[in-house]
Amino acid sequence: MPAFGTRHLCAVAAALALTAPATTAAAAPDARDSLREVMFVGNNWDGTADVIRSTGDFARIGRIDVIPDRDERMAEINADPIKWIYFQAIRNSVGEGHDQFVDDMYSTPDGGSVVVSRPSFADVVSIDLATGDIEWRFPVSGYRSDHMAVSPDGTRVAVSASTSNTVHVLDIRTGAELGSFGTGDKPHENIFTSDGKYIWNMSIGEVNTALDAPWLDWTKGNRRITVVDARTYEQVKVIDMRERLDAIGLDDRSDAVRPAAFSPDESKLYFQVSFFNGFFEYDIAADRITRTKTLPKNPATSEDRTTWVNDSRHHGISMSPDGAKLCVAGTMDDYATVVDRTTLQEGPLVPAAKPYWATVSGDGTHCVVSESGSDQVTAIDFATGEKSVSVPVGDHPQRVRLGHVAADWTGPSAG
Repeated sequence: MPAFGTRHLCAVAAALALTAPATTAAAAPDARDSLREVMFVGNNWDGTADVIRSTGDFARIGRIDVIPDRDERMAEINADPIKWIYFQAIRNSVGEGHDQFVDDMYSTPDGGSVVVSRPSFADVVSIDLATGDIEWRFPVSGYRSDHMAVSPDGTRVAVSASTSNTVHVLDIRTGAELGSFGTGDKPHENIFTSDGKYIWNMSIGEVNTALDAPWLDWTKGNRRITVVDARTYEQVKVIDMRERLDAIGLDDRSDAVRPAAFSPDESKLYFQVSFFNGFFEYDIAADRITRTKTLPKNPATSEDRTTWVNDSRHHGISMSPDGAKLCVAGTMDDYATVVDRTTLQEGPLVPAAKPYWATVSGDGTHCVVSESGSDQVTAIDFATGEKSVSVPVGDHPQRVRLGHVAADWTGPSAG
């Protein structure tokens, strides 16, 4: 497989790359001048997305209803016994007694729409940011949609269909399916490489059983990283972390790869796994795990694995644009921390209530984590490792993504 090119934040590249071309500087101003960089925060249990500033005080700008068609979708579900069973199963397992209405979201390059995956409705929709109306809807195969990724040029979005072991790749403007590929059990995270040539998918297996003891790890299914050609959607490589973990004597660790982040040159992958308070460094060319980082446990966290949400212990990892720092969401241990990438020494443990995701601010100076337990997002300074600000959002924030809206946008006209 060819070496990967220099990577920057895909969300930033996607939001900036495709704008209407100017014939001359004088004749047509850059379309980006009419856009404002923001962060979208998906409030999973609310069925809303808050739009906040991407830097500074991270103040809220507006809110979007991502389930304006709720009555129609519920009528469909109630009329189909199989769909109803899966809807209830999602509510009572991964939803912790709540419906999952927004998992992931990306804005279109022109800042006119936001594309949202909705697990409980097993679909992806595009919502017009001016009106709040649904522009297109794509039902995924199976009964649940999950994590997404956007291509560096902003034209395609990949979405995991977790019950059918499939990733669909869609045209972000029209919702038309451009291709799909098979994965391991329960596809989760998706990442495009910065050159747009490959998609990496991480499957996490079954996370809703109580068979959580290390010796029962084999019951969790086929967990693997699937790498595909992003033009043909043909499989290029499969990486089974079970073999790599066993090779370094960690046969008691789960091989379910959760959130992950590439180094800027894409030579290393930093990834979390189920049940582990820490992360691993994987050398892609050498095809081996090179370092393990164990992060502190919270003494108040139960050691009963069945109490950890969806087999997570830590869930959320991002990297500063210069590659010097990692930011880790210590989900079940109720903190977030910045880790020096060279030494793997963690900084202050910033208290956070069940932090569920970690991303990077628009200017690259802060890590932004979603606190699903306290309904807020918190910005942590990469330089100091200290908290800068927390901002209230909706019920159970999870994914946080950079994007763009119109410069004067404050919310849909009908909202």
